[in-house]
Amino acid sequence: MSIPDYMQCAEDHQTVLVVVQPVGIVPEDEFFRIYKRITSVAQVSIRDSQRNLYIRYRHHYLPENNEWGDFQTHRKVVGLISVTTCGSAKEWPQTSDRFHCQKDVFGATLYDSRLLVFGLQGEIAEQQRTDVAFYPSYDDCPDVEKRVEDFVESIFIVLESKRLDRATDKSGDKIPLLCVPFEKKDFVGLDTDSRHYKKCCQGRMRKHVGDLCLQAGMLQDALVHYHMAVELLRSVNDFLWLGAALEGLCSASVIFHYPGGTAGKASGREPSLARGQGQAADTGKRHRPGAQEVLIDPGALTANGISADTSSEIGRAKNCLGPEDIIEKYKESISYYGKYKNAGVIELEACVKAVRVLAIQKRVMEASEFLQNAVYINLGQLSEEEKIQRYSILSELYHLIGFHRKSAFFKRVAAMQCVAPTIPEPGWRACYKLLLETLPGYSLCLDPKDFSKGSHRGWAAVQVRLLHELVYASRRMGNPGLSVRHLSFLLQTMLDLLSDQEKKEVTQSLENYTSKCPGGMEVLTLPDGLKLPPVPLSKLPIVRYISVPTKRSPLSLPLTMYRPSVRQSCRCTYQKISLMCPSMSSEFRWVQGDVCEVQLMVYNPMPFELRVEHMGLLTSGVEFEALPAALSLPAESGLYPVTLVGVPRTAGNININGYHTSVFGVTSDCLLDGLPSVRTSGCVVEVIPSLPRLQLSTSLPRSAHPLRPSKEELSSSVSVQLFNGETQQLTITLENIGSEDLETLEVTSKTCNTKEKLFGEFLSWDLEEAVSQLPLKPGQSVTLTVNVKVRLDFSGGENLLQDLNDDGISVTGLPISSPLRQVLKPRAETKALGSESSKTDYNHVKTLEAVMTFKYSGGAGKVEGYYRHLSLGVHVDVEPSVFFTRVSTLPATRTRQCHLLLDVFNSTEHELMVSANNNQDLVLHPSECQRYVTFNLPIHREPVDNSPFHVLNVYTLWARFLV
Repeated sequence: MSIPDYMQCAEDHQTVLVVVQPVGIVPEDEFFRIYKRITSVAQVSIRDSQRNLYIRYRHHYLPENNEWGDFQTHRKVVGLISVTTCGSAKEWPQTSDRFHCQKDVFGATLYDSRLLVFGLQGEIAEQQRTDVAFYPSYDDCPDVEKRVEDFVESIFIVLESKRLDRATDKSGDKIPLLCVPFEKKDFVGLDTDSRHYKKCCQGRMRKHVGDLCLQAGMLQDALVHYHMAVELLRSVNDFLWLGAALEGLCSASVIFHYPGGTAGKASGREPSLARGQGQAADTGKRHRPGAQEVLIDPGALTANGISADTSSEIGRAKNCLGPEDIIEKYKESISYYGKYKNAGVIELEACVKAVRVLAIQKRVMEASEFLQNAVYINLGQLSEEEKIQRYSILSELYHLIGFHRKSAFFKRVAAMQCVAPTIPEPGWRACYKLLLETLPGYSLCLDPKDFSKGSHRGWAAVQVRLLHELVYASRRMGNPGLSVRHLSFLLQTMLDLLSDQEKKEVTQSLENYTSKCPGGMEVLTLPDGLKLPPVPLSKLPIVRYISVPTKRSPLSLPLTMYRPSVRQSCRCTYQKISLMCPSMSSEFRWVQGDVCEVQLMVYNPMPFELRVEHMGLLTSGVEFEALPAALSLPAESGLYPVTLVGVPRTAGNININGYHTSVFGVTSDCLLDGLPSVRTSGCVVEVIPSLPRLQLSTSLPRSAHPLRPSKEELSSSVSVQLFNGETQQLTITLENIGSEDLETLEVTSKTCNTKEKLFGEFLSWDLEEAVSQLPLKPGQSVTLTVNVKVRLDFSGGENLLQDLNDDGISVTGLPISSPLRQVLKPRAETKALGSESSKTDYNHVKTLEAVMTFKYSGGAGKVEGYYRHLSLGVHVDVEPSVFFTRVSTLPATRTRQCHLLLDVFNSTEHELMVSANNNQDLVLHPSECQRYVTFNLPIHREPVDNSPFHVLNVYTLWARFLV
């Protein structure tokens, strides 16, 4: 016997073996449909008896295994059921001959047989025969189960007769010697009259009768015979049969202790006791160690060792093994089997049976010892299919006792055996299926969500190796899509555990596979129904931070919206949102039809440049057009800012759920709730109806200086440098670049810094002309002219006046530039008028800053009360220009007129000309002071309101720079 039955368990010793096979050409699906109905009759209650007969069915059984039927009777084929298709009466003789030929294969051991004929009708089918049943078709056979029950009862009759025949043998010392096939040559020439030989025959026969009693449902009788056989066989050192007797004793005890079976599934079997009263009495004691006892009388052993009546032996001697004794006897039995090279299959099956018993007893360490012994049992030259079966069963048994990693190891060995080089046609599908079954043992699950929970579990190196084997097996299966999915899973879940070289190799392989079959987010369903979930590559790149910006950017110029408050219509509330906020409120608003953006901070963990072909937003709620971006991140780039943009096409609430990428040919949908580095599962932003959009441009250059004290969010800013008293025109062009008409426009200004004393209006404009052009259609523009006029008080030049006085210039007249001057400080040394000190003291630049706000609205957004605003920052650097250091008068020819004498000082670095009405022009060089005389001015002195200056407001004087 070379092929073990790995599915055997201890309770199989009480079954009878029936083979079900097709005869001739029978459709496979039809045969197994009938086979399933036949195997449903697994237990038959014998009429007029309290015993049950258990049947074990096989559709394939080697005849050589049948030769071991005397050694263990449950290995003997005692029944044959043949299934055939016969279409006409002409085919019947040939079908009948085939049936008889099939019976000849197991003829030596068969108790009974049946032939089920399908499709034959007519005279032959109407004949009444016990061994043949005719049915019109495979669908019209209602009494198959009933015929099988009758067949089993006929087997029981033969079995019972054989048991009685062997148990009541009166042939004296002439008991036949039972033997296994390989022993027959060893008994040639033995002395059959020796006491040793007789005891050997008695012990083997006693063991054989115990097997028959166990099959016939007489459990207690079987226990008695096994005990007697053990004593007889131990006395003559017949180790092989002693091992079989011990195994039979263990099996009977297991059946008694564990009526539910040890095969891992409830079989519904009940213990069959020889006496009904004894069965009822022992029911309450079955699970108490030491409670199952049966006494035998040593005197019951006759000269030939056989007693016809064993019922009198009950109640005198201990006979049923306890749970711990069962395992000890199994160990002893297996040790005896190990002495025989040809008993390897028997030894292996005994180990398997012991493991199943230990699994029920929760003694996993002892079970592992039995399995370890089973691994090293030499069964000779096995075929590749037999090796696969052996490793698979070892894996299942290790799983049964909770050794999941060891189970996965043998399952993986079985998978590799499926594609061994010696196999002509490697079974890559079987290999792939077995590899999938090893994943739980190595703490692997093909759902990437399980890897985001807690720390890494399992041996990373083994897991990576296993995933590579899955990739290779799926490729050899001709399914590159599976290879892409497994490689994606490897990168996503094992990225931190891969070396730089491994990262490069895996990504290169992934690109090669995706060139043939791009990866996506669909669920892959395998032929056996297993579904592989999608694997989003959220680590390529890694997103550390994601937010919805509330400030204006170059891609979203007017994204700031205001809306009148419900309670106070004169006030506006500014609202924003950030994805890092736990509240996730939708206070910040987007505008329908505008380009909106989300900012991310990403990191490239790869040791090479990472190219992201497409990256865009994932949204729901409203129609949204995502505008994908392409990235190229340097190797191990650190945090890198990325802006994702899109356009909401309808109004409503939009849910920002995540983003999608395309990396190495794999398209991934990365949801925010699956990103461990982002503490949110998304946010909701309100999209309001469309509003017009203005683009602002100016005639002045952009400012490089931010407004220091201002908190305004500026859309743009300009910068200009003016001399005190100078006026500059600023032309502002507002172009409607949106899709809605501009209907309302309001312009306001606010000076940011108030430290400097400003005289007059800093910014002035006329809005009537611009408003008259409204509504402004998309693509049209309107121009607004703003006058920028600076008049500041540069009254901090005391040192300069001191210098002028020391240089001989009288400054005792009415001071214009410095009303604070009262007492001149003495100087230690004189300086030249144009010295660098003088320039430095007065060349002080002052700054004026203001913000112009353009509030506008239109379209559907205006109806709901929304509007936009643009803010323009104005930065002006003011330099001092002309100082009047001395003012005096001289009488004119007329009494109501006078001559005005002005000492004019040019504090700039430019040459300039001073002009007055009806007077000559005065040219002043840089840092030059000259006296300027006006003629016949009418006297009209008046103070200027709120001004430190007292001016003779007679004529206008102005300065013009000469370039």
